[in-house]
Amino acid sequence: MASRSRRSGPPAGARNGSRRRVPMRLLLPALVLVALMAMLMLRGYVHSEILADHRIRPPAPTDHVPEKVLKGGPVIDTRGGRAVTLSVDDHRLVLTFDDGPDPEWTPKVLDVLKKHDAHAVFFVTGTMASRYPDLVKRMVDEGHEVGLHTFNHPDLSYQSDRRIDWELSQNQLAITGAAGIRTSLFRPPYSSFSDAMDDKSWPVTEYIGRRGYITVVNNTDSEDWQRPGVDEIIRRATPKGGKGAIVLMHDSGGDRSQTVAALDKFLPELQDEGYKFQNLTEALGAPSAHTKATGVDLWKGKAWIFLVQASEKITDWLMAGLAVIGTLVIGRFVLMLLLSGIHARRVRRRGFRWGPQVTEPVSVLVPAYNEAKCIENTVNSLMASEHPIEVLVIDDGSSDGTARIVEAMGLPNVRVVRQLNAGKPAALNRGLANARHDIVVMMDGDTVFEPATVRELVQPFGDPRVGAVAGNAKVGNRDSLIGAWQHIEYVMGFNLDRRMYDMLRCMPTIPGAVGAFRRSALERVGGMSEDTLAEDTDITMALHRDGWRVVYAENARAWTEAPESVQQLWSQRYRWSYGTMQAIWKHRKALVERGPSGRFGRVGLPLVSLFMVLAPLLAPLIDVFLLYGIIFGPTEKTIVAWLGVLAIQVVCAAYAFRLDKERMTHLISLPLQQILYRQLMYVVLLQSWITALTGGRLRWQKLRRTGVVEAPGGPVPRQRAAVGDDRRPVG
Repeated sequence: MASRSRRSGPPAGARNGSRRRVPMRLLLPALVLVALMAMLMLRGYVHSEILADHRIRPPAPTDHVPEKVLKGGPVIDTRGGRAVTLSVDDHRLVLTFDDGPDPEWTPKVLDVLKKHDAHAVFFVTGTMASRYPDLVKRMVDEGHEVGLHTFNHPDLSYQSDRRIDWELSQNQLAITGAAGIRTSLFRPPYSSFSDAMDDKSWPVTEYIGRRGYITVVNNTDSEDWQRPGVDEIIRRATPKGGKGAIVLMHDSGGDRSQTVAALDKFLPELQDEGYKFQNLTEALGAPSAHTKATGVDLWKGKAWIFLVQASEKITDWLMAGLAVIGTLVIGRFVLMLLLSGIHARRVRRRGFRWGPQVTEPVSVLVPAYNEAKCIENTVNSLMASEHPIEVLVIDDGSSDGTARIVEAMGLPNVRVVRQLNAGKPAALNRGLANARHDIVVMMDGDTVFEPATVRELVQPFGDPRVGAVAGNAKVGNRDSLIGAWQHIEYVMGFNLDRRMYDMLRCMPTIPGAVGAFRRSALERVGGMSEDTLAEDTDITMALHRDGWRVVYAENARAWTEAPESVQQLWSQRYRWSYGTMQAIWKHRKALVERGPSGRFGRVGLPLVSLFMVLAPLLAPLIDVFLLYGIIFGPTEKTIVAWLGVLAIQVVCAAYAFRLDKERMTHLISLPLQQILYRQLMYVVLLQSWITALTGGRLRWQKLRRTGVVEAPGGPVPRQRAAVGDDRRPVG
């Protein structure tokens, strides 16, 4: 897929000496990843996966707790340095519900309370109030009181004053954002009766009072969390002798069906006995515990709820995206393994032939722009071809003497076609116009063919239905880590893909490094187009739509020089990705057309969009959730799941290497490739999407070459001159 660029001057920053800035192509994807991690962190916080403390302190001595508190009522007021307890009057019950709101059970509790015209107090946690703000608002709108139950439900006796302040303020922030009010009521997690106050919990109660809150415990516990049965819940919740009480129940934390059923029976029974079910301040005859929030506090609360709700929705989408990418990855691997195996068995069976053997000469087009370091190896490799060829080197306005190097070689069957710099599609069309034969092979100026490559590449044209053939492109400079990664990608991601697409008859791309075309097929679709930056994908899709078969020749091997730096690799893949998007958009009408075009549109285009655009764009989610799971848990399950996906990839890669008869040693770097390569492809695809959506225009990128690639076995011998050969340059 290599292409040549039009030359351009240095960037503006380099010309005027301005300070170098972080490229937008790196900054924007990085910001998106940071935003995703921030959303995950926020979700983890409100789901008590981050900063949660589940320790519960055992009972302690009560030496420093005032006697009047231990023997007093369930409402403890330590504001202003005092220690006052209050109780509710006889025949008054204050139902209190802890740990909510819950999206399933809290609405049912509210419905029962409304049905029996009863009020209650809901001690909500900040995590649940942030996630379900509409339920908090409903509580307040229907006349119930809400109180703080901390944000993350820790045992405050273990916490510092700073952490206690944080728990209170975040809990209050969530209530303010949800219902527009502030509350002065507080219930400590894991609390029970006032006589259970000890030397560890009492200092917390005193501190809570200094922060302006009234502590509310209980003197009747339904123990509904144990699910003892409806009648037992009612028995435990009912005070003796007509006394008043604060009743502890729960509307969250598990299955609360018994609580709802008990409530529906408990309320009318005790109302018939003269009990009133009121909120706390009604029962005490005190002013409401709620005050209306205004100004900055109100807007901070609303902003908090907005962010939490956004994180919930975004992370839900991320979870769905992760499920999609997991399904796509596994589905693609299964499909590749199955179809590539069938393809290999079909083309390798004894006596397999595409049709009559193709022996007529072919034209090899070599578009070249500033390929002085590579062109000699490229042309020499062609001279060793086992198939009769003519070679046309189309010099696309090179400034490094590429054309002169080829002319100075004095080789038979080689012609040089010169043109002003016009880009690769124009160079190929110029070569096509000057070619003498009906089958045309196209390759890049940095690529080396094996002696059998051309012969293997043209044999499928024995089938008159075949319009183009994709060869087996391989990475020649695989000694570096980045080269080894690309080698894995070429063998596994490209060549195994081509076997699959061949079987599905919807191969999307003839690689620019090694491909062959029937000349009549090219002429019918108008030749190479300049409409996209991926002219090889564009022409392949056009041939499918015109009814031609496009197949894969596994033994037509070509060795190409892959990018040797991250910057060069990014430039290449950016162009490929953007060009592929352009080609998909250009041929979108195939989705609704009939015949071969419609078949390709409804099979090929969706597969290309899923596997080449959507899947790589979502792939970083695997690593984002891996990082999150390792840090915040469940660590073991996360690692096992990731290793499972990696194992599938290893199996697929090993099978691909076996089919291509490659050594398995390069697969050692596969785990690292999967982590780092995904991020690179994410950056590339995201930037390609941005370029496409903003209407940007991507320029051609010329990669720097070293000329180190040779076919296996070293330099190749030159082909002998054919009789009557004409080596005149064509202007």
